[in-house]
Amino acid sequence: MSQAFVSLNRLRVIVLFILFAFLVLCGRLFYLHVVDSERLKSFAENVRKSVRVLASQRGDIFDVHGNILAATHSTYTVGVDPNFLKEEDRNKWRHLAFVLEVPYSDLEAVMEKKVRANSGRLIRWASLAKNVDLKTYEAVMNLGITGVYGNRKNQRFYPGNELASHVIGFVNHESVAVSGIEEMCDYYLRGQDGWVETERDGRRRELAHKRSREISEVNGSNVYLTLDQRIQSAVEEAIDAVVERYNPEGVSVIVSRPNDGSILALANYPTFDLNEFFNTQLYPIANQRNRAITDIFEPGSTFKIVPASGVLNESEVNPKDVFDTGKAVVLYKNRKVRLPSDHRFYDRLSMADIVIKSSNRGAAHLGMILGEERLHAYAKSFGFGERTDLGLRGEISGTLHPIDRWDGLTISTMPMGHAVDGTPMQIHYAMSVIANKGLLMKPRIIDRITNADDVLLLEYPAVTKRRVISESVSQQMADLLNEVVANGTAKRAIIKGYSVGGKTGTTQKIINGQYTSESHVASFSGFLPVEDPEVVITVVVDAPKVKGGSGYGGVVAAPVFKEIAEECIRYLGIRSSEYSKEWFANRAVGH
Repeated sequence: MSQAFVSLNRLRVIVLFILFAFLVLCGRLFYLHVVDSERLKSFAENVRKSVRVLASQRGDIFDVHGNILAATHSTYTVGVDPNFLKEEDRNKWRHLAFVLEVPYSDLEAVMEKKVRANSGRLIRWASLAKNVDLKTYEAVMNLGITGVYGNRKNQRFYPGNELASHVIGFVNHESVAVSGIEEMCDYYLRGQDGWVETERDGRRRELAHKRSREISEVNGSNVYLTLDQRIQSAVEEAIDAVVERYNPEGVSVIVSRPNDGSILALANYPTFDLNEFFNTQLYPIANQRNRAITDIFEPGSTFKIVPASGVLNESEVNPKDVFDTGKAVVLYKNRKVRLPSDHRFYDRLSMADIVIKSSNRGAAHLGMILGEERLHAYAKSFGFGERTDLGLRGEISGTLHPIDRWDGLTISTMPMGHAVDGTPMQIHYAMSVIANKGLLMKPRIIDRITNADDVLLLEYPAVTKRRVISESVSQQMADLLNEVVANGTAKRAIIKGYSVGGKTGTTQKIINGQYTSESHVASFSGFLPVEDPEVVITVVVDAPKVKGGSGYGGVVAAPVFKEIAEECIRYLGIRSSEYSKEWFANRAVGH
């Protein structure tokens, strides 16, 4: 019989090893329970506790009549947990690919890949399709494929696509409001997210009885604009026509009510699709620029309403006063000043004919009667050199130089619309002064804001910025501008049965620091009916390509005005001027 022999040294090693392991274990327990206890308790709390965000829904944007311009709808990202799939559902995969409209081979590759190649970890979520609508998502769920499910996401949608894109603006894929009304009214539109604080068990299941706080979400408010979808559509159709005919570099059109400054339509070319703002190949970033408030140009003859209104308002002249417009040089403050040339020679013109025939030299005479201080003051009072405060991001103030920066010719060139820069919006509201009895209005683009239940929260009233000229002078100017259309440079804006007032503008563009006769900015700003204006319309066409001629405002822009005005007449029910017999009886210039 043999007896097992155990080496004493080996026994000691084993005992020491066991003792060492026990000491390590005790040390580790001491570290976890004493030294690192606070961190671990915090970690456990964070794992057990859960905060779930209750996303609010962004408010909608409507036109003045409640037609929807921007809305939020729910979409789904459909995905799969490949490690949760069941073999008996494989025969449904082809139907799933058909419903999601994805190639079956691509879907199969995603669903069969269970482990990440780079880390070796199990794949618990893989996307199959994004931006899936509710109907499609319900069809996916009805297939009953275990492991296939979706996550809901609120997505901004613009039903008009390009309609009023520069006014509405857009929200990007990170839910950040980037431009337009979306950015301007983001505080009201975005709403307030809610949240639920609760606890979960070891299997990550919510313990409803452990909810410690629950804050409901508050959906965003709705914004109603002053825009009228019908007029906006008519304006954009008119722009499409002028682009097809003249292939210009840019176009801006504004339509508003003169009495309260409400903008009924605002559109630009080039434009872009709000639903595809990210497609910079189809819609370059430059297309997102709101040219009506960001681009400046010398207004040309549309600016002549400023010196003409000024001399009438100061009672310096009357419409019948005659000026010597045949001389190229005149004395002003004991120095000789060269006058600008006219498109045709006029020996002598009355003040009324200076406006009607759009004489540059005549306008220079009017400017010199006013003098530097008063000419600058009236230009500023009409709104040049300051932002209109429309509220949309990107608006600039234009250029109205202080008098100490004028050169020797500014007093003669500014009255004809040179040496001053303005935006289409500034020119539009300057013309609105004539149509609104001498008052300059603040542009009004927002009509009201309501909550998600359509209860009124805020109303935006009309704001009068200042009186620029007297009511009687505004009527005199309106009569003169009516003659501009009836017998002057804007005959293509004539509308049968309606009194139309307005002014054309044709400005040579400055290229490489010099005026060029090869490229022009054509414009027309006007209103109707003259006796009681209901709409003001401004059309600016940048660098139209006119075969065999120049892009004059009366040729390019005035017909666009007429087309839009006729649509406004039909839609708004503007009464014919024939009903105002008293006005026709007294429409003589200077009455």
